[in-house]
Amino acid sequence: MEIKDVPETKTLAVNLTVPASGLPEAIGKTYAQIGAFMGAKGIPMTGAPYVLYRNMDMDALDIEIGFPAAPGSEGEGDIRPSVIPAGRVVTTIHLGPYGELEKTYTKVSEFAAQRNITLSPWMYESYLNSPEDTPPEELQTQLYFPIQG
Repeated sequence: MEIKDVPETKTLAVNLTVPASGLPEAIGKTYAQIGAFMGAKGIPMTGAPYVLYRNMDMDALDIEIGFPAAPGSEGEGDIRPSVIPAGRVVTTIHLGPYGELEKTYTKVSEFAAQRNITLSPWMYESYLNSPEDTPPEELQTQLYFPIQG
């Protein structure tokens, strides 16, 4: 776990509100939609896919699903240019199944509390490998928790 400054990241993304139970399907469909669009338009992906969580309401998660893309990339329809803001974050890599992410979230909260760090109400995850070709115990998810103040 570390505290570091991250640069602004330009992205192409889709905004959705979904229940936690619908996340796997929503993420899979949306990555396929954005990936096909970027491929057809010749827009390169400039980093790992991500999901940004604006809230933690498990019945109505307000999320942004996307891929980092070259600055100036234009979207179409639901796919829109977006930005992950620059700033100071607490970050760590979760190793293992997505269903166990909550354990790592708890560790981040404890880390922040021990250091009197106030975390923003939003956070994001980048997926460093894919569940399509990676065993669940080897999945790597980079977590970013922006620091307030």
